[in-house]
Amino acid sequence: MKISTTIRRNMQINGAGTATIFSGRRHNWLQFGERIARLAAGLTNLGLESGDRVAVLSLNNDRYMESYFGVPWGGFVLVPINTRLAPPEIEFWLNDSGAEVLMVDENFVPMLPKIKDQLETVKHVVFLGDGPAPEGMLSFEGLLDGTSAMAAAESSSDDMAILLYTGGTTGRSKGVMLSQHNVLFNALQFAPTVGYRSNSVYLHAAPMFHIADGTCTYAIATAAGASVIIPGFEAEAALSAVQDHKVSVTLWVPTMVNMAVYHPGVEEYDLSSLIDMMYGASPMPEAVVRRAMEVMPNTRFHHAYGQTEAAPILTILDPARHVPDTPTGKLGSCGQAIMGVELKIVDEDDNEVAQGEVGELCARGDNVMLGYWQQPEMTAQAMRDDWLHTGDGARMDEEGFVFIVDRVKDMIISGGENVYSAEVEDAIYQHQAVAECAVIGIPHDKWGEQVHAIIRLHDGQEADEQAIIDHCHGLIAAFKCPRSVEFRAEPLPLSGAGKILKAQLRQPFWADEEKAVH
Repeated sequence: MKISTTIRRNMQINGAGTATIFSGRRHNWLQFGERIARLAAGLTNLGLESGDRVAVLSLNNDRYMESYFGVPWGGFVLVPINTRLAPPEIEFWLNDSGAEVLMVDENFVPMLPKIKDQLETVKHVVFLGDGPAPEGMLSFEGLLDGTSAMAAAESSSDDMAILLYTGGTTGRSKGVMLSQHNVLFNALQFAPTVGYRSNSVYLHAAPMFHIADGTCTYAIATAAGASVIIPGFEAEAALSAVQDHKVSVTLWVPTMVNMAVYHPGVEEYDLSSLIDMMYGASPMPEAVVRRAMEVMPNTRFHHAYGQTEAAPILTILDPARHVPDTPTGKLGSCGQAIMGVELKIVDEDDNEVAQGEVGELCARGDNVMLGYWQQPEMTAQAMRDDWLHTGDGARMDEEGFVFIVDRVKDMIISGGENVYSAEVEDAIYQHQAVAECAVIGIPHDKWGEQVHAIIRLHDGQEADEQAIIDHCHGLIAAFKCPRSVEFRAEPLPLSGAGKILKAQLRQPFWADEEKAVH
């Protein structure tokens, strides 16, 4: 189960079929295979050896997709970089991964001078955009033009293909190591049931740096279907792409769905080709589901749940269960285990709980990660007894439907992005006026959850809400920064072990909600 095998199959069975469409460029699978083999050769000529890391910092484009396949074709490891990170976070990801090559598009060239002196391992910067490469950079097309296609590197299906970073509960991001087998197995687990076929047209609207779109990238490739790529999600651009290219399948997070189905004039678009839509990262509000079904009556909705460590999909709620107000409807659930995944719910001592009781959701299957990059202790903690401990609190009904009710790990999901409280708190504590702080998620109608900071200042010090928010913007990604700040004069409540009682702080905000996630 190797990535190179997938592409060779596509060249054989659908060579003339469309592989990618981006900004007026179109490549078929024969051309795609040739290009990724030449990319692998170009990277090899730069001196890269098996297992070396290649990072990409770019908006969505066809060259990004070629990197998903060309990098492992050469035996190297892809490191997608979140485009919303602040420069210090990008520096950490690049240095921690030991990336030797950094690929960037024109949107991130201006940022490079801010970080180049702090980069410890990057030897080459490759320009993914069109036109001549800026001074000191190599051209992506130049890498290809100067080489002949190389045979795929000798590799094992258990070799790492992609290194994806997630936020860290200790304030440090974790690199999730996914093998070729992990990502292809997960693609094959869900692709047949979610509408990926050789005649499928998939729209890349979610960011390509994220595992959600990444797994769909591999899924459409296993099916030898076509990819339509837009730089990023904008409702008008996404709706136009569906109409103009007869898109049949896509993945959007609920906030994207919400923006699209309430977009002015949405009824004027021809969306009849869109048969299957996956959504995930957070539950879809029922009002949005109802509106989506009105706007897209031909579309089947699939709610996917998972995490990066599972490459990422663990459960899917199928379209038949997206029926409000019926006994068979399960809109509050994230579905049942997909093929090849086993689930259980355990208590704090890792004993399986009775049906219907809440505990931590655990999973195992061939899609589960190799481990965390250079963090064996954290790997051992997450992979106890060969079970991946998700950190999510859940219950399971008599039919195996999973209901996420809370989080064991301290994480906020805002607009589909994972925000770890410890990262935000670390930034806030760097403000000289802050004596104590706690960051929690509070309900938000549009984003699902909002990052909220509760702060006690040092005696005699002053700071207002905007000062704290502006301070954070200089240290962490904008989506992680607090959207609201409250100040308290009294010390924050502590447990017997001296930990701030965040459950107590959250309670007033969630008192009227059905569950402790939004």
